[in-house]
Amino acid sequence: MSAELSTVSGIAGRYATALFELALESKSLDVVGRELDRLGRLVDEVPDLKRLVRSPLVQRDDQLRAMTAVLRAAGFGELVRRFIGVVTRNRRLFVLPQMIRDFRTLVARHKGETVARVVAATPLSDRQVDQLKSALKEALKRDVAVDVAVDPALIGGLTVKVGSRLVDASVRSKLQSLKVAMKGVA
Repeated sequence: MSAELSTVSGIAGRYATALFELALESKSLDVVGRELDRLGRLVDEVPDLKRLVRSPLVQRDDQLRAMTAVLRAAGFGELVRRFIGVVTRNRRLFVLPQMIRDFRTLVARHKGETVARVVAATPLSDRQVDQLKSALKEALKRDVAVDVAVDPALIGGLTVKVGSRLVDASVRSKLQSLKVAMKGVA
């Protein structure tokens, strides 16, 4: 377990580790993982929810009531609801996206998978994620868990980071390279 814990750190890592241990003990790693993935997508896709999670101006009690209502309405399980309750009461909800990433990392390590951090300019379809997983599995010769984030600043394409290796196939990177090359021409 200590090798797994060394892959996450800070506030988010401590919370993710606590949830990981609770989910492992209750034999609900997969269920909690799916629910956290769903919650992460909700936060990314619903602007009001994103503001609620990130804003330090929202009072703790208001944030707790709102998150409780959202989680109940969306049918989240008790463990995730209680976890989010603790996170909210402790005023750490703004770190939720990193907690979700760290939880995924811990689950992947537990399952013997390698984690690939993918940042795409636009959301990837399930088919695209599956194709990416397949290509990475073939290249790395081991199972791969893919953590996908969206950054429109990439303009197009994506970046893939596995361990210390980074493949940058973004339009932004190519434009920056072109800009540097053009400076030498003038």
